[in-house]
Amino acid sequence: MVAEDSGYVTVAGHALEYACFGGAPAARTLVLLHEGLGCVALWRDFPLRLSRHTGLPVLAYSRHGHGRSDVLTQARSTRFMHEEAAGPLPALLGHFGIREPLLVGHSDGASIALLNAALHARAARAPFAPRAVVAMAPHLFVEALSLASIASIARRFPDSDLPARMGRYHVDAARTFHGWADAWLDPAFADWNIEADVAQIGCPVLAIQGVDDEYGTLEQIRRIAHLHRDTRLLELPQCGHSPQTDQPQRVLEAIGAFVTEVAARA
Repeated sequence: MVAEDSGYVTVAGHALEYACFGGAPAARTLVLLHEGLGCVALWRDFPLRLSRHTGLPVLAYSRHGHGRSDVLTQARSTRFMHEEAAGPLPALLGHFGIREPLLVGHSDGASIALLNAALHARAARAPFAPRAVVAMAPHLFVEALSLASIASIARRFPDSDLPARMGRYHVDAARTFHGWADAWLDPAFADWNIEADVAQIGCPVLAIQGVDDEYGTLEQIRRIAHLHRDTRLLELPQCGHSPQTDQPQRVLEAIGAFVTEVAARA
């Protein structure tokens, strides 16, 4: 993965790493929002390929507590996705002057993208309102399948090779892992649900999910289509929780066609 520009930006009092592909961020830029254990580096070659496929600049960043961004110093709130959508993400967009972002999120990042779109739909004045959202393997509500998969990883984490593997990408692998897993496994998180938010979204949505996703059923993206009429669904066979890794060409083609459609509307 070769970024044309990378560095750090201070957002909400924390230094966040970022990387740009396909030129400097412009008013209309694809902004990548990573999964619960993700970061800039773990997108691998996807940002560069996405920029080349769409002809648009791509900005990826690591949220607080991930990658080379500042390390977490306290436990995450069970509303951490709402908080990211309402605070750090808009501040980041403002810093780079991305007035019409196309948000591309994966897993937790997809939920954050949907929440941000809903927030701007409710706002009287929204200077950084998303033009569209691509939600890959999003979470709208908590499923037993998700909790069982996360609990299984949490039990194995201390004695597995995951700390070492994560250590290649995150400043403090243990804090990154527990910042994510502990929030999801908190009993208070069991009632977490963003369906009411999704119903308020005003921009087009492309929802993508693997048929074999081990962290959520297809009901997640089907609920988006039920709640928001301006939704396109892509259900990918032989694909798990990471469509951009398991079926990259299908994902790139779908996003490319979606971005073209959104531009034509404008």
